[in-house]
Amino acid sequence: MFMFFFGGKPPVEGMKAEDFSLFSDEGKEIKLSDFKGKKVVLYFYPKDDTPGCTTEACNFRDAYDLILEKGAVVIGISTDSVESHQKFKKKYNLPFYLLSDPDHKVIEGYGQWVKKKMYGKEYFGTQRATFIIDENGKIVKIFPKVTPEGHSEEVLKYL
Repeated sequence: MFMFFFGGKPPVEGMKAEDFSLFSDEGKEIKLSDFKGKKVVLYFYPKDDTPGCTTEACNFRDAYDLILEKGAVVIGISTDSVESHQKFKKKYNLPFYLLSDPDHKVIEGYGQWVKKKMYGKEYFGTQRATFIIDENGKIVKIFPKVTPEGHSEEVLKYL
């Protein structure tokens, strides 16, 4: 697996978050560095409009005002297209950015493009994980292998 971020090593708490640029659900190019001076809740998820991903996104939606009060923004990243993100965002009234990473370069760079198994078959896909990045761009907390239900509360407690 090619890891072009973090000097080819998986990111760990205390490292500076690698900057990236992806297209949002609005079709605009968004960079992580656009949010310097704010905390960022950067979450990786497998697929729009699937049960676990919908639960996670709606929980972040419901906690969004509290997250904003703590000086943070929420950014979700998956391999889904901009158009898919637009539908998902509209269907569930999601107030935060959804970024499209169809080539999984950022997902891979953050160490979340992993080998998975389903029905006895192995494949690569996005592992659900959340990174909290501070106002100076440093990764201060990593939640690996997230369970969607209740995750927004874990994030809020940390913030």
